[in-house]
Amino acid sequence: MNSGVIALLPHINGALNGVTVILLLAGLVAARQGARWLHRTIMLATLAVSAGFLASYLTYHFNAPIFQFAGQGWVRPLYYSLLIVHVVLAIVVTPLILMTAWRGLTAMRGLRPLEHHRRFARWVWPLWFVVAVTGVAIYGMLYHLYPAG
Repeated sequence: MNSGVIALLPHINGALNGVTVILLLAGLVAARQGARWLHRTIMLATLAVSAGFLASYLTYHFNAPIFQFAGQGWVRPLYYSLLIVHVVLAIVVTPLILMTAWRGLTAMRGLRPLEHHRRFARWVWPLWFVVAVTGVAIYGMLYHLYPAG
């Protein structure tokens, strides 16, 4: 893959994580207002953006060298703590997101009670939100606050 394209992927990934944060908040607001179809549309868009992020992230990491965090002092353990939380939660929440979406879609079709989706989403949404927010923070720290020299 073209090295110029590879160099852009971290910035695309940061933007996709930022869009995910915004869409998750919009989806939560729509759900709380009882706007089911709007909530469904927003959450499906959020899934699509997250899938695009995952594809871009994997493409980058299969084609780029390992990037070292350049920050020193107290910020270094902070960065690595955020990174560990982000990676572990991302691994845990990915299948849960898919299960929650499936429960919501089957509830919309009348195949299961909506409460099954709601109960699950109350736990999954905050985890997904933390993954997206920490992704934006990690991107900002790695590429803007403490870029490699």
